[in-house]
Amino acid sequence: MGLVDDALKVRGILGKGVRAVRARRSVRARLAQRPAVPDGTVEVAVYFTDGPENLYQLDQWYEPLRRLHERHHVTVLSRNWEATNALLDACPVPVHHAPDIDGVEAFLLRQPVRAVLYVNQNQMNFSAMRFADPAHVFICHGESDKDYMSSNQLKAYDHVFVAGQAARERILRKLVGFDEFRMIEVGRPQVDVEYPGPTLPADGRTVVLFAPTWEGDRASMRYSSVESHGPALVRSLVATGRHRVVYRPHPRTGIVLRSVRAAHEEVVSLLRAANRADPTAGHVVDTEGGFGWQLAAADVAVMDVSAVAYDWLATAKPLLLTRPAEPRAVVPDVGLTTETELFPAASAGRAAEAVDAAVAHPSDTHAALVRHYFGDTSPGASMTRFLDACDEVVTSRAAALAVRDAPPTSPEG
Repeated sequence: MGLVDDALKVRGILGKGVRAVRARRSVRARLAQRPAVPDGTVEVAVYFTDGPENLYQLDQWYEPLRRLHERHHVTVLSRNWEATNALLDACPVPVHHAPDIDGVEAFLLRQPVRAVLYVNQNQMNFSAMRFADPAHVFICHGESDKDYMSSNQLKAYDHVFVAGQAARERILRKLVGFDEFRMIEVGRPQVDVEYPGPTLPADGRTVVLFAPTWEGDRASMRYSSVESHGPALVRSLVATGRHRVVYRPHPRTGIVLRSVRAAHEEVVSLLRAANRADPTAGHVVDTEGGFGWQLAAADVAVMDVSAVAYDWLATAKPLLLTRPAEPRAVVPDVGLTTETELFPAASAGRAAEAVDAAVAHPSDTHAALVRHYFGDTSPGASMTRFLDACDEVVTSRAAALAVRDAPPTSPEG
């Protein structure tokens, strides 16, 4: 078994190298045909060092960034060839490729960047944070009660954009010596975006969004319900003829545990078999494209302890939040997991009954939870707060730099 694993690893490394070479050639050719980002224009840079597998962390910000670009010139500063290649296809704001830190430094020297935005906590972020002129702002890629959301790494940023009061309380409760004034509440601007997506039949079926997270890279973060709940849950729902399942797994599902990959494949097979047996069922296996349209299309959701559960929270529609089956998973002892009755794996075979009950009897506490986590979610409110926060960071940084760089006043003056 060890030899087989070693061979698979070698093949994976070689394949990754081939993909990187192809992407590098493609990016160079494509950028050569595009006008370069003009010097002296970029005020906001989005720093992204990850590969294409983590672009989901960035693509949810496309529309807010496009709107911000109308106020302050925004450019995504990408370090990975494959990610850059994908960004050139989909990103609505300019993209600049900087394969090494020399390229990053050269870009920042040519541009009046006043804010650098980060969507994750990649350790390579610190290679850009040594530059003192811009304000460094963590905007994250979602809201949740995971330990990740109150990491001590937040102390490295000039500003931390948080969703609302719950995030503020979480960070202050966890971190020692954190400056509260670094936090700026912006809600969830993604809820103010209309996302393109398929049109589901309006035939009276209850649309259930099953959007589990991945298994994580350690047992303490193993919140995924793909293996523990997935097959039994889907069997229960497809059997009724009254439910339509939209299965939206995390993009990284199954990359660590083969058993999770097998469960994912079983869920996909069950849904496709159900569609073949009943062409009107319209179950959706949603493993490509952006996330967002599902929030409007579904009537109820089954989700794990993850950021998408909090995006769903703002819709005011019913949510079944799963209880992690992994005993070592660290379930937050405050927040949503304590204010919602968790859906255990033992009940997955009766998912249809649980879904129907949730739709028929919505929780009275839901509106209060929404306000606590996101503040004002009226149409346009979150987007406005995000844009105004970015505007304040850019203008205040420009003013601070002007003061810092002003020539010293003579004694006579």
